[in-house]
Amino acid sequence: MEDRFIRCNQVEELTGQSRSTIYRKIANDEFPKPIKTSARASRWRLSEINEWMESLPRL
Repeated sequence: MEDRFIRCNQVEELTGQSRSTIYRKIANDEFPKPIKTSARASRWRLSEINEWMESLPRL
């Protein structure tokens, strides 16, 4: 699978987490940190988001 950068709204859609929850989890080292791609933009690696989702316990 080809890796790519995704925006926060795409991360929200994939994970079902709100923007505030994502940033709270980042602050608590519970979620992948974004990468600064320019002075005003941050993106996540799709592969890191997929790995995070796979690491979650199944209910």
